[in-house]
Amino acid sequence: MGTENPVRMTRRVGFSSGHRYWLAHLSPEDNRQLFGPWASPYNHGHNYVLDVTVSGGIDPVTGMIVNIKRIDDVLRAGIVTEFDQRSMNDEIPWFANHAPSMENVLRYCAIKIRATGFLPPECELVSLKLEEMPTLWSEWKMDGSMTLTRTYEFAASHRLHAPALSDQENVDLFGKCNNAAGHGHNYILEVTVTGNPSEVTGMIVDLNALDEVVNAEVVDRYDHKNLNLDIDEFMGRPTTTEIVTQEIFTRLKNTVPAELVKVKLWETARNAFEVGV
Repeated sequence: MGTENPVRMTRRVGFSSGHRYWLAHLSPEDNRQLFGPWASPYNHGHNYVLDVTVSGGIDPVTGMIVNIKRIDDVLRAGIVTEFDQRSMNDEIPWFANHAPSMENVLRYCAIKIRATGFLPPECELVSLKLEEMPTLWSEWKMDGSMTLTRTYEFAASHRLHAPALSDQENVDLFGKCNNAAGHGHNYILEVTVTGNPSEVTGMIVDLNALDEVVNAEVVDRYDHKNLNLDIDEFMGRPTTTEIVTQEIFTRLKNTVPAELVKVKLWETARNAFEVGV
C-alpha cells in the first residue's frame, strides 16, 4: 500500500424489490396509524439505487485502492442477488421482524458488508446511500448515524434587487436578473433530517408529518408567489437564493418532526445553495 492519505471510491448497484408496510399482528387501523398513506397489506415496488463508498490506500503497483470488479462481484453476490426481484417481507428472513424501510434496508446492508470477509481486505466501508425514488433517499455513515432526505418543488418569481444600492449599482451587480418585471424558477428543495429509526416502523421520521410541515412552512407559502412582494420575510431584502435558503432553514429548524441536518435549494439545474448545522 502507498503512504498517501486514503482514497474513497463509490460504486453504484441497483435492484428491484417489492415490500409492504403492514404488520400482520396489528389491526388495519393501527397499521394505518403507523404507516399513514403507505400502509397496505399488498406489496408495492421500487427500483432501488445503492451507493457503496469504501476507503483505502493506493496500491503502488496497480494504482488502485481495490479492484472494482471485486467490489462488483461481492455486492452482486451478497446484496443484489438477495434483493433483486424479491419480496423483502416474504423472502428475506431479516425483514420478517423488521419493517422494510429504507433505513432498515441500509442497516441490513451495513451488517452484511461489514461482516468479516465480505469486502476485500484492502478497503473498508465508509458509507452507504440508498435511493428509493429520485425524491427520497437515506444515508448510513460508519459511525452508525443515519439521515433521510426528501425533496419538494415550488415555482416562484423574484427580482434580484438590493434596496441599499442605487438602481445603476443593482443593474451592474445583478444584470438581467434585476429586470423590474422579475423572473421565475422551479425551485427544488432538499430537506435532510437525522435520528434513530423507530424499532416499529424502521423510519427516522414520519414522512407524512414531515411533508405537512414542509408544505405548510415553505411550499404552500412560496408556490406561485412573488417572493419580493408576497412573502413578508423577504420584504426589503434581496431575494438571492442564499437568503431564501437561510430563511427556509430557519423556518424548518424547530418545526420539522426530527433533527434538521441541512436544506439545499436548487434554483436551476446548475445552481444550488445549502445551509446546515
